[in-house]
Amino acid sequence: MIPSLHSSASTKLRLPSFAATRASLRLTSEEISDTEWDLVVIGAGPVGVSAALLAARAPYNKKVALIDNPRASGALMNEATGEDLSIGGPTGLFSKALRDTGKRISVSSLKGMGLRDDSVWNEIVTSCVELASSNARDTVRQLEYAGITYITGNAAFADSGGSSSLFVTSSDNFITNIQAKKILIATGSTPFRPGGIPFDNKRVFDSDSINTLSHLPKSVAITGSGIIAIEFAKIFKNLGADVTLIIRDNIPRNALMKIGLDKDIAATLVADLARSGINIERGAQVKKFHVPRDNAKAPIVLDLEAKGGGSRPSGAATTLKCDIYLAAVGRKPNTASLNLQAAGIKADSYGGIEVDAGLKSSSSDGNVYAAGDVLGRPFLASTGMAQGFAAIRSMFDAQLASDTANDTVTESADECIVGELCMTGENFDPKSLASNPFAFPVGVWSSPEAAYYGLSTQQCKEMGIDAGEGVALYAECLRGLVFSPNGLLKLVYDKSNGQIVGVHICGDDACELIHYGMELVKAERTIDDILKNLYSAVTFHEMYRIAALAAVDGAGARKRRAEIGKALAKRNRGEQ
Repeated sequence: MIPSLHSSASTKLRLPSFAATRASLRLTSEEISDTEWDLVVIGAGPVGVSAALLAARAPYNKKVALIDNPRASGALMNEATGEDLSIGGPTGLFSKALRDTGKRISVSSLKGMGLRDDSVWNEIVTSCVELASSNARDTVRQLEYAGITYITGNAAFADSGGSSSLFVTSSDNFITNIQAKKILIATGSTPFRPGGIPFDNKRVFDSDSINTLSHLPKSVAITGSGIIAIEFAKIFKNLGADVTLIIRDNIPRNALMKIGLDKDIAATLVADLARSGINIERGAQVKKFHVPRDNAKAPIVLDLEAKGGGSRPSGAATTLKCDIYLAAVGRKPNTASLNLQAAGIKADSYGGIEVDAGLKSSSSDGNVYAAGDVLGRPFLASTGMAQGFAAIRSMFDAQLASDTANDTVTESADECIVGELCMTGENFDPKSLASNPFAFPVGVWSSPEAAYYGLSTQQCKEMGIDAGEGVALYAECLRGLVFSPNGLLKLVYDKSNGQIVGVHICGDDACELIHYGMELVKAERTIDDILKNLYSAVTFHEMYRIAALAAVDGAGARKRRAEIGKALAKRNRGEQ
């Protein structure tokens, strides 16, 4: 929800209770109930939308309905138009838009021109809306062109009727029954809300409700040490706020290593946080919140204590004042309202749906599949979409093969849908993803970015691989030295044959650069292969060759990095 776009009730443009569209035709609730759908997808994030589109298009050509309840999911809404700005977008769409807006808009310059904080915030929000709206409208266009019926409301399995019957409750409490041959649950995740935190979605937020922020804060306190916490810390710092990160670990680098980051990448991110002026309260947690109820301008006061309780060390802060507070302490599957038990669907203690290798749940009729965050970790849009594709293929490939066995194969039937994502579900179920370090790349959309693929040196050690490292600093390539000197790229390789088994990056465009690194690992390329390649000048890709050179001349590389590091430190301090 974008608060600055709120309007009076008389001027709001509300969507119909059932905004059901198939191509350009509107379906009544009776027509929706009378239709037996080949597939109903619950959830219109990137996982649900991409899976629905795959099923509706050739070669499957299924009759598909997509159900979503955007107002119940912490989604972005344009209240002036009733437009769901998050349809087809990832959970972190708001933070990504805010991050990119912060890069384009200089808050200090706008304030220097005499603009008030509310005017600056409106400029920021308008830019975010434009970015989100462009994505949303393109998604709607694709759904309409594919002939998918989009239904707004809250879906849940009926108490009787097995796992093929759903009830959809609209915003005005009108209930429609839907029958489906196959169902895909892709309802995503919701922020974990620890007890004792007085969430009010006005000054105390989680990582979804922060979407409702209605002003530019002067100071922000964030609890968390993971990807989301770091992303928002840099976002608000870039927007001119004083930011404090409250983390339980005494060594911030360790907290990042627990979520999979290489030790040097984690150290680089932490160093950037400190260099940016972000305060980090280590080994701390909030003991008590003092949130003013009658004065929106009075600061929130946080009483701090040591990790696990008790007094903090001498000299450490015991209180902290801030305009807003954000808890970014993890996410959990969004399945609580689906009435899974009625359909015979098993879930773990966190609400994560249990599935087999084909992404099929334990539903009573054997027809319900799940994909994305509803399955639990890794909570990434990329892996969720891969699971969605795999689930659709698991549902319909056998039928498609039977239907076309005696027919002439057409161009569309022979088409590979999404390259390697055509692979079967056994590669993308949660157990396979958790056990396969080469299953997917990971990107941290902070500023600077961080990304990795494959093994770290520590993982190699645990697996009995004698691994080496080749490191290149951003400042060692011309583009990095001139435009973005802070950062590094690391190649992890098997010393026995030079094969690259992992790539780790922190710096500008890391989330783009990692895909070349992923291809090096998957193609079993070696350090020698990289040294034989020619890379275009004034590109970040030159770092791959610099890192490969460092792998064969470690001593010389360390001396070069030391000298460059000294020069860079002076540059960061403003010295000549």
